[in-house]
Amino acid sequence: MNDSNSESYKRAGVDVTAGYDAVRMMRPDVEKTFIKGVMGSIGGFGGLFEPDISNMKRPILVSGTDGVGTKLKIAFLMDKHDTVGIDCVAMCVNDIICSGATPMFFLDYIALGKLSPEKVKQIVKGVSDGCLQAGCALIGGETAEMPGFYPEDEYDLAGFSVGMADYDNLIDGSTIKPGDALIAIASSGVHSNGFSLVRKVLDVSENTIDRYEPELKKTVGEELLTPTRIYVNAIKTLRSAVKVKALSHITGGGFYENIPRMLKDGIRAQIEKKSLPRCPIFDLIMQRGNISEHDMYNTFNMGAGIVGIVSSEDASRAILALNAAGERAHIIGECAKGEKGVFLY
Repeated sequence: MNDSNSESYKRAGVDVTAGYDAVRMMRPDVEKTFIKGVMGSIGGFGGLFEPDISNMKRPILVSGTDGVGTKLKIAFLMDKHDTVGIDCVAMCVNDIICSGATPMFFLDYIALGKLSPEKVKQIVKGVSDGCLQAGCALIGGETAEMPGFYPEDEYDLAGFSVGMADYDNLIDGSTIKPGDALIAIASSGVHSNGFSLVRKVLDVSENTIDRYEPELKKTVGEELLTPTRIYVNAIKTLRSAVKVKALSHITGGGFYENIPRMLKDGIRAQIEKKSLPRCPIFDLIMQRGNISEHDMYNTFNMGAGIVGIVSSEDASRAILALNAAGERAHIIGECAKGEKGVFLY
């Protein structure tokens, strides 16, 4: 029998028994993600994981952390909470795969104004779905009820992931040279950044969230709540086909901030804009907000969730392998001598 039940704390707005109910309800979704290496189940003070390093000469841990940001406002308006967890996982694992790591495990943090076990179950289901897509285990997390800090119907969601790579297989951009090809793997839309601008430009509110947009062939809410793509399997496919010299996850800061992060000094990325099919949502945002093309490429992924660099000789083979695996991939430019940065034309 669990005697942990504080009436005083409950009168202050925190119901500890609701937290226990949430853990009980989320357990089946969490345990679906368990892969080899997971030790125990949820509920302990720390998540335990035993990595397999038997085939590694020099194992390196790679970690990433992020949240979902104000995209959560769309989930609140639609009262749909089972997909934002995918965004949370994606924003973390898509970062660590850029170093060549394979995600091993993930932990989440959910802070709410009022803890609803059913809502927490939906959120964690999304996290679980994201972990299943990424091939990593959800081995722990934290749920915090914070009345007076968050509104009763709102929450924040963040997480972090740890992956591992053999040192010799790390991707660090050191072998990039002029003439190398830039390839893009398509995004599913806005993903999970820039939503403060998106919500302002599209006048997103309770009255407009269900507005049908002919350009999108769906409602505003349906488009904006589309989960961030998880690229773990796509990058595995790419690396099995060709040598990958560098990878960049296109998130906040768009092309101008993220692509230079994978370049070495003396190399610039030259990108032909028309070579990248643009998601319709970006044209809608640009038109409705009268936003310059520069600012769009400086904020959003514009249709490219991941940009990679391979040798020009490998570019066609890379595209064929990705497309055969169900991805939409394109050659979008090349590397050239020059000051490290991005040149769009």
